[in-house]
Amino acid sequence: MEKRVVLELRGRNPSQVKELNLDNCRSTTIDGLTDEYTNLEVLSLNNVGLTTLKGFPKLPNLLKLELSDNRISNGLNFLNGCKKLTYLNLSGNKIKNLETLKPLEEFENLKNLDLFNNEVTNIEDYRSKVFALRPSLECLDGYDKEDREVDSDSLEEMNGNNDSDDDDSDDDVEEEEDDDLSLCEVYNENLEEESSASPLYEAEGYLDEEYDQDYEDGDEENDANGEHNSKNQDGDNKNENPEESTRGKKRKHEDEDEN
Repeated sequence: MEKRVVLELRGRNPSQVKELNLDNCRSTTIDGLTDEYTNLEVLSLNNVGLTTLKGFPKLPNLLKLELSDNRISNGLNFLNGCKKLTYLNLSGNKIKNLETLKPLEEFENLKNLDLFNNEVTNIEDYRSKVFALRPSLECLDGYDKEDREVDSDSLEEMNGNNDSDDDDSDDDVEEEEDDDLSLCEVYNENLEEESSASPLYEAEGYLDEEYDQDYEDGDEENDANGEHNSKNQDGDNKNENPEESTRGKKRKHEDEDEN
């Protein structure tokens, strides 16, 4: 058992451990468990082969103890250091009489006790006598004081496992996701509105107008240059015609002199 305890410890300080599973580790006595496990809440020692609980450590915060399928016949007084215990499973052991269960009177918080498959369950009025022994009990061998089977949710609550907080946390997560989604939508809408009216878009529009204006001015200038060039060409043509006529007249005059 000691080697298994070290293995399950995984290098942690014993005071940091809240749950310890030592099922099937095979040992007849408690070995390796100490009072250092001050915050241990759940301890499982099923099918270990225990014949005695002598040496069981003082575990002030232990809520749930599994001891099924061992060979325990007495010595429940060694559990007296576990005052907060709410669930105790002793099914499949060697408990034969009610006297052996007498130490359970000290467990004021005990709500769920399992003694199934022990000889003590064959005693006449066994159930009523055990409930009288420990008035805080709400469930014995899976049934309440009225012999009604206790559902799993109620058993979990008796054992100190309340999932309501987890459910609430899930709801909170869903609400946070919805809030995040709505915030994202609002953010995106605002971003689109700001983008459409942003100075960048206005600047781009301004640049487009300025470009169009420059383009129009350029066209007018080109048109003006085109007209000016065409006039110059016409003027050149007109200037060339008098020169041609003058040269023609000179040639005609020279021809007349020769004759």
